[in-house]
Parts: sequence; structure tokens; C-alpha cells
Amino acid sequence: MMTSFRSKEPGKRPWDSRRARVNVLFFIVFVMFSILVVRLATLQFVQGDELKQAETEFTESSTPIAPIRGNIFDRNGAPLAYTVSTQSLFFRITEGDLSERMDEIIALAGELEKIFANYGNKNLKPLTAAEIVERMDVGFDINKQETKINGYSYMPRRIKSDLTAEEIAYLLEHRDELKWLEVTEESARVYDERNLAVHLIGYLRPFSAAVNVENSYLSTYRDKKDEYLGDEYVGYDGLEFLYQEELRGENGTKSYPVNAAQKITGPYTLTPPIKGNNLILSMDREVQQVAEDAVTEHLAAMKRASGGSVLGQGREAVAGYAVAMEVDTGKVMAMASMPDYDPNIWHGGVSGGEWNEIRCRYLNGAIRERCADVPEKEISKHPPSLVPLGSTIKPLTVLLGLNEKLFAPYETYNDTGTYTYGKDKSRVNNSGFKSYGPINASKAIEVSSNTFMAAMIGERLYNRGGSPLDVWDQYMKKFGLGVRTGSDLPGESPGDIYYYDTVKQASTQAALVQASFGQQGRYTALQLAQYTAMLANKGKRLKPLFVDRIVTYDNKQVVKEIQPEVLGQETYPDTYWNVIHQGMLKVSKTGFEGSEADYTVAAKTGTSQMSVAGKSLENAVFIAYAPAEKPKLAVAVVVPEGGYGAYGAAPIARKIFDAYNERIGLYGTPKVPAGEEPQ
Repeated sequence: MMTSFRSKEPGKRPWDSRRARVNVLFFIVFVMFSILVVRLATLQFVQGDELKQAETEFTESSTPIAPIRGNIFDRNGAPLAYTVSTQSLFFRITEGDLSERMDEIIALAGELEKIFANYGNKNLKPLTAAEIVERMDVGFDINKQETKINGYSYMPRRIKSDLTAEEIAYLLEHRDELKWLEVTEESARVYDERNLAVHLIGYLRPFSAAVNVENSYLSTYRDKKDEYLGDEYVGYDGLEFLYQEELRGENGTKSYPVNAAQKITGPYTLTPPIKGNNLILSMDREVQQVAEDAVTEHLAAMKRASGGSVLGQGREAVAGYAVAMEVDTGKVMAMASMPDYDPNIWHGGVSGGEWNEIRCRYLNGAIRERCADVPEKEISKHPPSLVPLGSTIKPLTVLLGLNEKLFAPYETYNDTGTYTYGKDKSRVNNSGFKSYGPINASKAIEVSSNTFMAAMIGERLYNRGGSPLDVWDQYMKKFGLGVRTGSDLPGESPGDIYYYDTVKQASTQAALVQASFGQQGRYTALQLAQYTAMLANKGKRLKPLFVDRIVTYDNKQVVKEIQPEVLGQETYPDTYWNVIHQGMLKVSKTGFEGSEADYTVAAKTGTSQMSVAGKSLENAVFIAYAPAEKPKLAVAVVVPEGGYGAYGAAPIARKIFDAYNERIGLYGTPKVPAGEEPQ
């Protein structure tokens, strides 16, 4: 039986349909092949020369190189901050739960302890396993066997810097066994081993940290994202920040020729970075050392003193601040904010334990408010670095009264020891309720009469009418109290004035009376030094200067000389200045007795009151300039909770004057130390 095949379409055979599809496929292939031939012909004959040229052409791929940072020296060329190359060991763990890996981490710390002991610098005490775990900053206390995971523990943490060649060799040889460790070359900033002037000099931190700080002077770095490397260290505070551009230098580049295929086609070209400039400071590091030691030693002396003695009144003091400033130039010769800390710890990151230790100390209390250096739970019981001026305001109070014609230069006032004012019969008393009888303005400064200031200036200014508090405010700010000093140091405080608040709480009369003897504003030691210099130079407000000159990295060329800058000039009759000067010259001041001081000093002591945690505390304040007949140096000392200014602050100033006199000279030439022959 024969089976017949028929097309579904009438009159069309099955193989005709298949043949049509094959023909269409051949046609498509033919078209594509034709396009390819045409394109190849175009590339060869039309674009051939151009493509051959492109094959041999290359572009440059560049990598920025951070510059070497300039150094910071004292006036005599002694290094205070400098840059070195160092190899550091970092710990970084990126996988798993830290709490589950704590045993491995502790074991690693134990192994590192052995490595550092066997291969480290034999002159240095090796790190213990507990110290290594603390620097790993994973939140584990090896002694208490407690874990508190830190939110930032996955970041690289520096374990040790300045590795020896033997340590590096061992760590690299055993890197497969010692996981989570990285040996990295760093350009490290090194600060003076005595921690001199650390708050003024400042410190460095990575650019990536600085650029992310909100609402801060550090926001200026945001405009430099294309200029800086993310892991580059930049100025974060003090002169390191203030002179960041001068110290940093300029980036270099490492450029590679790269062809169109992004392959390196030849040797690289190196454009070296331009090294940063050096800063030569105005201060002498030995004077700075004396200032810091004087504060520290005096705090210790008060701590040892009997609670019933005048020195023992400052037994609870835990900090002190001092600034010495040249009267005719504005150059700051010393700035102490004690206790201080080691700024080298910022390199590589600060651990939680280190942060708890320096949380108050790292701030410069000589220019801003910082908390007392006590356990955190005790901070609220102690005054911060900004305190009222107390009686150190009285020279300016007298100057205001004279210039506003509230009394005559030699007019007398009968001081009974107490002055009553206002409807509620508020009272102002002298210290110890002492009465001095008939006194003039000079005598009032000498004996520190509160009643003279209240009756002759505060009360009379109030009774004159108008806007008396605005008048007071103008004088304060003309002398740098209530405004920044112009130093440009980052974070500087303008002080804390509250006489306007007292008007709301009490009255304008109360505000002026209390302000007249220094109880209506809190200010910094730098503000006090600038104010004292104005008393010494008769009204010239100078910008505080810290740098003498900027020089090239090799110290061979001066880039810029820093010149004195006058911010304002207040002019008053010499009679007024003489009244103030004669009063300050006779002020009794502890530490300046005897014949050893071969220079004269004009001074004012102050004991200001503050209510802290419901308790009335007394702060020691002292200002002075010398030589009194031709002032060269002004010194201000503030010791919160230090008791009487004459005992709690004045002895510190004496040591600073002596050091300046010996090293630089209050009369223009350094004093030859006893027992040494003149050179």
C-alpha cells in the first residue's frame, strides 16, 4: 500500500518551503559578511593610519604622593615637632563575630608579647599581652575577663610603631601564621619627649577623620578633598592646624605611560613632592619647661600643705594655666595648660582607655574651657578652666571710672569694709571684712578694696543713667575681655560674660556693682595675658603671636617674617595710667619677696568666687608685668580652686619671670646664671 504525502498548502511541495528558509538564511549570512568586509576595508584603508598611531600613543596615569611635613622648632632651633619614617604594626579583623574570636585574639596578643620581648628594642620595656589587647581596642579587658564590643573595632588599630628590623623580619616571615596583622610604613609625627607646649603645637589626625567632622573649624578641609589623600595626616588642632598649608607642602606624582589598552608601556616619571616649610616659634623651650613645671610643682605643693594654711586653701586644685606674653611685640613666650598629655598617641588612633585618660587634658585650657582632670563622676564638682577674674579686673575698673569722670584721680573714699546698695540692701564686703579708712584709687588697687570699686565705679556708673551696662561692656571688650584675642588658634573661647543675665535675674545696679570687682564674667588665661600687656603698654592691644618666622625645610631661606600686629589702641591721660601703675606696684605678692628678684614687678592678685555643685569655691588668679619701670613681659596665671591669688598663683608667675630673665632678659640681654662666667 502506497502512502501519499501532500503539502498543507494546495499546489506547494514540502521541500519548496524548506528551500525558501535556507535561501533566507544564506542571504542574511551574505549581508552580514558583506558588512564585515566593508568594515574591515574601512579600518584598513580609511582608518588604518589613525589606528596605527593610536596603538603607539599613550596617556599618563598618575598617583599622588603626599609631601613631607615641615617641622616646628623653638626660637633657638630646638625641635618640638618633626616628621620621621617608621614601620608600624596594625591589627585589623574584618570577619566573624569578635566575641566568638576573643580566644584567638588573646592568643595572638600573647604571641606578640613574646615577639616584642625577643626581637624588640632592648632599651624599652616590651608591651604586655594586656597592653596589646588594649591597643587592639576590641573592647576586651584581659584583667577583668570582660568584653564590651566597640562600634569601631573593625578599623585598623596601631599596636606598635618604630619596629626594629628584627621584629619586621619575623612578622613578615610568619605573616601566614599571624593573621589580622599588617606591617605598614608610615610618615610619623614625633613630638618632644618632654611633651613641651603640646596644646599650643596641636596634633595630627587622618584627613578622612577631619573631613567628616560636623560644625567645626575642621570643615575647611571639605574644600580640599581633591588635594589630600584619605589616609594623610593633617593638622587637627593648635599650630598644626593654624599653619597647615605652610607645614604641609605640595603633592608629588608618580606617572606611568599607559597605552589604549591601559597597559604600562615604559618607566614611570616621578615628580617629587615639595616639602613643607618649618615654623620657628617665638618661645624658648626652657622657659616653656619652667612654666609647665612651675604649675605642676605648685599644685603638688598646695596638695601637701595643711588645710588650715593659706597655701593649703588650694589643696583641691587639680589644674593650672599660665601665659607669658611680650608687652611690646605680642609674642607668646610660654603657654602652659597643666596637666598635659603625650600627643604622640594620636598616631594610628586612640584606644578607649587612652581616650578616657585624656578626655579633659587634650584641650588647651589656656584658650578655651576644659573640664577638671578628675574621674568622670567627679567633674561636675570642680570648676573648669574659665573662671571669673576677681580682683585682677580692678585696674581696668579704676581706668573706666577715671575716664568716665566718675571720680578724680586722687579723690578719697572712706572704706569701712562694707558697702550697702539697692532696695534690698545688698552688701559688698572686703576680704576678711577689712576696713582701710580714707583711700584713693591707687590705694584701692593696692589693698584690693571691693567697696571702693562698688561705690565709686559700679554705683556711680549706674546712677549716671543712660545705658551704663553697655558702657561697661565696651571697656571690657576694648581690653580683650569678652572677645577672642585675635590669636586665630582653633577653638579659642571669647569668654563667658553674664552681666546682662544678671540684669534679668536681679538688676542693672547689681550687675555693675558685682562686675566692678570681677564677678560677672569668666575669661581665659590668654585673654588675661593680653589684657595685662595692655595695662603695661598703656592701651595697645596686640595680637598674640606664636611664630617668629616661616623658613624652608632646609632652614636656609626665610619664607615669611611674622611682624607684630596692633589690633587696637586705647588712649588715656598719663595721669590715669600712673594711678593704676602705682597701685599695682605696691600690691603684696607671695613669691616675689627678698633680694633675689633683681627686677621690679607691677601686679594684681585675684580671688574669684564660683558656685560649683552647690558649693562656693575660690579660684586663684594673678596678673603681673615686669620690669615695672619699662615693661617687657606680661604674665597671667589661673588656678581654678586654688584659693587666694597671692598664694595659689603668684609663685608660678615668679618662676616664669625668672626663666625669661635668664634666657632672654627682662632688660634686653640674658642674665648670666650665678657661678657662670659671661661668654
